[in-house]
Amino acid sequence: MTIGSMSAGMSLLVIWLLAVIAQSLGWLWQKRHRNAGIVDVVWAAGVGGAAVVAAVLGDGALTPRVLLALLGGIWGLRLAGHLLHRVLGEPEDGRYAHLRKTFGQDQRKWFAFFQFQALLVLLFALPFVAVARNPVAGVTPWIVAGVSFWLLSVVGEAIADRQLARFRSNPANKGQTCRDGLWRYSRHPNYFFEWLHWFAYVCLAVGSPLWWMAWAGPLVMFVFLRWISGIPYTEAQALRTRGDDYREYQQTTPMLFPWFPKPSLKTPAQTPAKTPGRNAP
Repeated sequence: MTIGSMSAGMSLLVIWLLAVIAQSLGWLWQKRHRNAGIVDVVWAAGVGGAAVVAAVLGDGALTPRVLLALLGGIWGLRLAGHLLHRVLGEPEDGRYAHLRKTFGQDQRKWFAFFQFQALLVLLFALPFVAVARNPVAGVTPWIVAGVSFWLLSVVGEAIADRQLARFRSNPANKGQTCRDGLWRYSRHPNYFFEWLHWFAYVCLAVGSPLWWMAWAGPLVMFVFLRWISGIPYTEAQALRTRGDDYREYQQTTPMLFPWFPKPSLKTPAQTPAKTPGRNAP
């Protein structure tokens, strides 16, 4: 076993242990406050923290490691802060409220659920370990591409989050679907930009002996968003709470990749009047 592989293994072990501790604390908070949404906050902070840990423990060149710590850390901090604001200011997310009907008060199931998120932190740390072992020094075209991907994705996700938060803050929009701004062109623009963000580390890892591990980010994130824990749960909850309005949104608006929407299937008589001040189509 080479020194580099030992360094990568040690980084992953440290990241996993820290994630286990963090998710255990999140589980205790959930147990007290009956709000499992904190799991997303801890996950985002854990992934951002994993980037910093990998950068510190890595043995690659200074430039990719510094960028890894900055870009990954800032991404995780922004997302965790946004999610924490929602957790503290709103009732438990409908997805977890629905899951609570299944788990009930069996805290063993909740603990296992939180620890599964710790394993996901470990999985998403693979691209960070690849970047942290990159020996290529200096600013290269791949470095520029990685930073560009990061800027586009983080700014795009922040805009989508702000647009949705503004829509939800208006009581007149209760029970309706957000079609403002980026949400006119994708049912999940926040998820799209979160997925796009992982290509930043693919670029930063070019030249690393572990470059192939960087592809775990976009590939695994797409699988989880598209088929496992992202879009399926979010849309099932939307259909439970918004019914026909969301079904019409599904039929006219692309699921993930932004594109122009199809014409509305509603007749003029069925289309609700626009709320003054809203940017609805």
